[in-house]
Amino acid sequence: MIIKDAFRNKVLWHKYVRSESVSDYLEGISWLHDNGFRIYGIVCDGMRGLFPALRMYHVQMCHYHMIQIVRRHLTSRPDLEASNELLHIAMSLSRVSEEEFRAALSEWNMKWHTFLSEKSLCADGRAHFTHPRPRAAYRSIKFYMPYLWTCSHYPELCIPNTNAAIESLNLKLKTMLRNHSGISNMRRMKLLDEYIARHY
Repeated sequence: MIIKDAFRNKVLWHKYVRSESVSDYLEGISWLHDNGFRIYGIVCDGMRGLFPALRMYHVQMCHYHMIQIVRRHLTSRPDLEASNELLHIAMSLSRVSEEEFRAALSEWNMKWHTFLSEKSLCADGRAHFTHPRPRAAYRSIKFYMPYLWTCSHYPELCIPNTNAAIESLNLKLKTMLRNHSGISNMRRMKLLDEYIARHY
């Protein structure tokens, strides 16, 4: 887990965990406060529980990860027309204004509302939504909607709309670990610590 300063391209805090949790991120933010850092804004990559936990900050949902979440639900080449249209709207996220995006999403929902409400009887005798994937993708966008334009609501803070800088660092670290796949976990952590200390 990494917390990085977007302005100085510097890693401020990192921690080794088996899986990410909200409490771990809050631990990192607490460390920043304890060490005199001022937090102007936070860019997150989609852990749902993290957003309400950080409601006292200006939180931006990473546009890249928002699109990836939609893609996971719909695939990159959806068969359904409704899914194709929703994917197209999601892909426009960083190219259109908030008003245009909201209008396009609202129009899509009105057009496909009846289609999305269709249910089918399954073998267990229960009724399930016939088209769960576009429903899930739409619900995800609606959940993250309040956090998608924090960067434009507070332009004076210069909050990035993606966490691409961290993703770039993660790619470098993963490549380095693949090149040293035979070493122990302890040595892997030391290798990463040294690389971050020297370059970030």
